[in-house]
Amino acid sequence: MQKLGLLLVLASLTLMAACGGGSSVPPTTITSVSVSCSPSTIQYGQTSQCSATVTGTGSFSSAVTWAASAGTISASGLFTAPSGGVTSLQVTITATSTQDTSKAGTATVTVNPVQQTGNVQPIVVDAGPAPQSFVTANEAFTSVTVCLPNTTTCQTIDHVLVDTGSAGLRLLSSAGGGELTLALPQTNDSSGNLLYECEAFLDGYVWGSVSTADITVAGEKASSANVHVVIPASSSPAPPGGCVSQNPPMGNGNEGNTLMAFGANGILGVGLFQQDCGLACTTANSTIPAVYYDCPSSGCNPTYVTLGQQVPNPVTMFASDNNGVLIQLPAVPNGGSADVQGSLIFGIGTQSNNGLGSATVYAVPDSGNNAGNFTTIFPPNGTSYSASFIDSGSNGLFFLNSSVPGVPASCSDQNSWYCPTTSPDNLTAQNQGTNMSSPVSVSFSIENADTLFSNNSGMNTAFSTLGGHNCLQGGSDCAFDWGLTFFFGRNMFTAIENMNTPGGTGPYFAY
Repeated sequence: MQKLGLLLVLASLTLMAACGGGSSVPPTTITSVSVSCSPSTIQYGQTSQCSATVTGTGSFSSAVTWAASAGTISASGLFTAPSGGVTSLQVTITATSTQDTSKAGTATVTVNPVQQTGNVQPIVVDAGPAPQSFVTANEAFTSVTVCLPNTTTCQTIDHVLVDTGSAGLRLLSSAGGGELTLALPQTNDSSGNLLYECEAFLDGYVWGSVSTADITVAGEKASSANVHVVIPASSSPAPPGGCVSQNPPMGNGNEGNTLMAFGANGILGVGLFQQDCGLACTTANSTIPAVYYDCPSSGCNPTYVTLGQQVPNPVTMFASDNNGVLIQLPAVPNGGSADVQGSLIFGIGTQSNNGLGSATVYAVPDSGNNAGNFTTIFPPNGTSYSASFIDSGSNGLFFLNSSVPGVPASCSDQNSWYCPTTSPDNLTAQNQGTNMSSPVSVSFSIENADTLFSNNSGMNTAFSTLGGHNCLQGGSDCAFDWGLTFFFGRNMFTAIENMNTPGGTGPYFAY
């Protein structure tokens, strides 16, 4: 009976409230989120404090989560712009209600370059030189101007790959689908015959003439420099057998046949060495390598060349800022980003914008079997890989193979990429230069490449978690190729051999 009476009273009170005779708690809803950031215009590396105003009804929560389209933002809304860039960047700041994630607000922060200097060249990671035909991933491009020597007859070539893994400027001729139409004068060898070159890469080879041009990048100029004009196999002279045999196992053959095969309008090699072959192509070598060719009308044959006849690293020919390069690219989140902008900065410790700062130097040999390489130790099996290197021209982090414990499973494309079942797969290795008594740990992550490529609908082209095989056959020739994947969010230095820097005499990597 008492219980029934209590129920009747409660019902009565409820009826009174419904009829306006009492008060009720209004529903809790989020109606909007607005965002403001101060200052709204900053420079690269600077900060802006953002705040969010949440409106709603009832006892709603004002808590938000923060996100930024570039740079980083803390839980308290402090936005930090990317560390480097040479073009203005519009960054979208988003605050999302934690109570109702369908409600969010945005603000825009304009990030301007720090005072421009003549040693900064913009670079971009995007869909490549012909996205309507094919899409590239994890390739950093810039533009290079070439001129007929000592003239104002010039052409600017767009979408030239920035490569710290090679030395020299290589331009794909229009015959091979590239942009180069300027008829650069060809050079002769010591016999007076036209000089040609065959250059082998990890995924194929290129063939073409050695020509001469004035090269301008940013405010830097290399006068009367040898460049490699890459031509297709259908051009004359065709690549000789000694060149064709340079195609690596599972390689693509002559990558100068098409723009799609080459993947760029050119390659700007700004790596560790002053020339693309060095003493190995001079008479100091007892055997003539199949790199440079003497090409009379009767046919092409391998030949020795002097250091001055080789294709040089153009950075070494600059009047200043000529001891190395710094590549700056912003951090990229898991899943990737589209059209990431960064900077190629010439010189190390030569101006206020290229100091080593807290970067660790990893010295490498300048000769011998491991020239240009350092050691990477991979903990799952504790093996040391002494032929490891850092290469912006590689579009992934390539290491080992799927038979090694701890390495992620293979993708549908088993010859290229990894697809870990737990994605991202967080891994750790150790790197050690010849100047170091002990290795330094480095962490990296690999995401499922099938998912990266299939989920972005062609929008994302920059991936900080893309990795794949480097030695399908296993064995002692395996190495870690720390490609462009490793560059995002780091200041990456490449010091050129025999050049003095604040970090010592090159060659070395530093990050």
